[in-house]
Amino acid sequence: MTASDVSVVRAWHEALNTSDVDRLVALSHPEVEMGGPRGNVHGTQILREWVSRANIRLEPRRVFHHAATVVVEQQAEWRSADTGEVTGSQTVASIFVVRDGRIASVVRYDDLADALSAANLDE
Repeated sequence: MTASDVSVVRAWHEALNTSDVDRLVALSHPEVEMGGPRGNVHGTQILREWVSRANIRLEPRRVFHHAATVVVEQQAEWRSADTGEVTGSQTVASIFVVRDGRIASVVRYDDLADALSAANLDE
């Protein structure tokens, strides 16, 4: 793990939260794996589609890392596409895998404990 791995993850969050889809894609591997409650998918085209429909904002909180794995506790907010109003909020966590300076995988979990366990990390 290098400091740049954490920097890439922070930049990914910034791009997502500012709706900079082109930058988000540039920070991601072409076959990026994305996973969550609805299963896993691959590819930057799917990433583009997800950003346009999810209307999610992920504010990073605590960060844990080992090797190329970065676990981030996040405050998630979902917004209405029509009004921009917050429709839901929850603390979640995601596991990021960074390869060659790009996000190769991001998998969201319902809570930090589950993400840390899946990543074989602890607080």
